[in-house]
Amino acid sequence: MPDNTYAKLVLSQIESLTGTIDVLRNDILFVRQEIAEIKAREDKVTELKEWKQRIDEIASPPQLNRLINEVEELQKFKTKAITVFAVAQSLMAVLVGMAKIVI
Repeated sequence: MPDNTYAKLVLSQIESLTGTIDVLRNDILFVRQEIAEIKAREDKVTELKEWKQRIDEIASPPQLNRLINEVEELQKFKTKAITVFAVAQSLMAVLVGMAKIVI
């Protein structure tokens, strides 16, 4: 009889260990997935870092900022120039129309 009790005790311990091993496997799987996600993020960070270095070789951030400001100024100038041209053309059309009426 003691052998049977010992066998049941060993069997129960083995079942407990099996359950624990399954939990550990699931935890390891979760950790591996997390590691894969972290590696993917690291790859993206590396790519961004390399991209920034390439951009910095072409133009520094202050240079890019100055370029943006200059483009904005040119756009404003373009708008003003087109407006002035349109007003001048309108005045010329009115003057030509008035000249035809007078003559």
